[in-house]
Amino acid sequence: MFGDLGKIMKLVGDLKRKMPEVQARLAASEYVADAGGGAVRATVNGKMQIVGLKIEKQLLADAVNDPGLLEDMVKAAVSAAQAKAATAAAETMKELTGGMPLPGMDGILP
Repeated sequence: MFGDLGKIMKLVGDLKRKMPEVQARLAASEYVADAGGGAVRATVNGKMQIVGLKIEKQLLADAVNDPGLLEDMVKAAVSAAQAKAATAAAETMKELTGGMPLPGMDGILP
């Protein structure tokens, strides 16, 4: 029983030491996704903030007649890029903890 507690305490110490570096690395990472066959491309950083959005000119011309289509494609591209960022953060945390779930660690990473 106490052996597990020792492992947990060591893990918590390692996490405290490594967390700032991991947060900075993830925040500096960029994740790209597109929608509409590449008509809309969104880029988000590790903090889930949009840092880039590209819309093909033809889609902009079509949006005059159907603005909802453009809205849906932008949402889809941004959501997909954010999902990639969230997956990367979860995988990084899993590596950091050796796969051990730690209560209260949700939301620690950007």
